[in-house]
Amino acid sequence: MNTATLRPAPTRDPAWVSRVFWIGAALVLLWPLGVATEFKPWVLVEPKNLKVTAQFLGSFLPPALDGEFLALVARDTWRTVAIATAGMALALVLAIPLTLASTRVLSVSALSGRMARGPWLVRQAVRWLLIVLRSIPELVWALVFVRVVGLGPTAGVLAIALTYGGMLGKVYGEILESGEAHATQTLLRNGASRLQAFFYGLLPTNAAELTSYTVYRWECAIRSSVVLGFVGAGGLGQQMDNAMKMFNGGEVATMLLVFMALVALADRVSAGLRKALG
Repeated sequence: MNTATLRPAPTRDPAWVSRVFWIGAALVLLWPLGVATEFKPWVLVEPKNLKVTAQFLGSFLPPALDGEFLALVARDTWRTVAIATAGMALALVLAIPLTLASTRVLSVSALSGRMARGPWLVRQAVRWLLIVLRSIPELVWALVFVRVVGLGPTAGVLAIALTYGGMLGKVYGEILESGEAHATQTLLRNGASRLQAFFYGLLPTNAAELTSYTVYRWECAIRSSVVLGFVGAGGLGQQMDNAMKMFNGGEVATMLLVFMALVALADRVSAGLRKALG
């Protein structure tokens, strides 16, 4: 081997110039955003603010652990999971038919290359409906339903159902249209109905991805159900809001710990299901 042709190892990263350029460009772009949002993280370490923070966190200790309160927390934790699960179930009832109506792969008229005007208009109308549903946050829906049906879990269930129905419908449609469509098109060309093409063509090849996303959204719904409690939609969030209004830091600390455990458990269940499906 001719060692004379070997080049010496570089003393610096050859790509450092481009990295410095892109980091500088990112900072230039982020600067006006920081100015617009009045982002001043240094105020967190000012002595006055540190004192307020210490007093606030100190009020959380010790956590409330009396039996009657823990029983109340257990009931509301179960109610929180129930709100998320029922909301997701209704979201699926809403999302599945909207997905079937908006998916181009399941259109018989699109087999020729150009979808007929009637089905195209229906598809666009369904897509706009999905945009409307997911563009309104579940918190806004909860405020509306609290006024309509009153305080309680019903408002939270309906709020999650509408927003998550729009999210699920959009993502389901994207998953189905990005997957392998040959089997589905073959079934449609041979006289199969749209439902048959879906169950025997699209669903088998996309079931794992659809289920994984659904489980992930259920995990997100548990987090949302706690937030919705702050506007009167029931569950753990409503009890946490009541405790904060009464300046009962010990009860807030206990509910925060329970909520973190609940999210961790949901994360483990979600990860386990994804692993089993993968």
